[in-house]
Amino acid sequence: MARIVVIGGTGLIGSKVVAKLTAHGHEAIAASPNTGVDSLTGQGLADALVGADVVVDVSNSPSFAPDDVMEFFTRSTHNLLAAEADAGVRHHVALTIVGTNRPQNIPYFAAKAAQERLIRESGIEYSLVHATQFFEFVGSIADISTADGTVTLPGALIQPIAAEDVATAVAQTAAGEPVGDIEIAGPEAFGMDEFARRALTFRDDPRTVVRDDAAPYYGARIEERTLIPVKGARIFPTTLDQWLPENPPRA
Repeated sequence: MARIVVIGGTGLIGSKVVAKLTAHGHEAIAASPNTGVDSLTGQGLADALVGADVVVDVSNSPSFAPDDVMEFFTRSTHNLLAAEADAGVRHHVALTIVGTNRPQNIPYFAAKAAQERLIRESGIEYSLVHATQFFEFVGSIADISTADGTVTLPGALIQPIAAEDVATAVAQTAAGEPVGDIEIAGPEAFGMDEFARRALTFRDDPRTVVRDDAAPYYGARIEERTLIPVKGARIFPTTLDQWLPENPPRA
């Protein structure tokens, strides 16, 4: 069995990945600032990677401001890849996003694309798991799109996926051989406005959701199919209707 270090291993996805790998007999190490490992500064990386076969990076920027997010993903990935090269790590796995290779003006996507380039050019064998938006973020999507009790979102298509399914995909990828770029998604595609409307209706949220195709998504306009997977993506089974009853909004 492999020794697998999970950067961001105490977060939403990382903690699930560690649990799944451990359940299958791997030595999974949760590495994050909470455990003394900081990929942004490099603190603790060398010690954490001693003997590691695989590194999984599911870390995320604490700030989505354009300069901050670019700095986070480029600096932390540079530090991580350099430490992996020194430690002889054979496989780098990173969680990224569907749509980073398509025309769009989302600063977060640009930062993830820069991260992907560093990984591809590193000389270390890699797997990039491109996921669609998580069900878990429907509340924050609605919140940032709310003004005066109305949620305004475009009808651009979205095919969201449960965090549990994302973690399964990442863990299975980490336990296997490098595969390059893959895409994963949930089973249903619908407009972003419908995604929010269905979730808020189920949760008895009084806000009204309206469609405006000129409305921004995280500060940028997107095309109809930017956020959905390409043909051949791995489709996971959890539907929104299955997910909602098990995931009430946070208090």
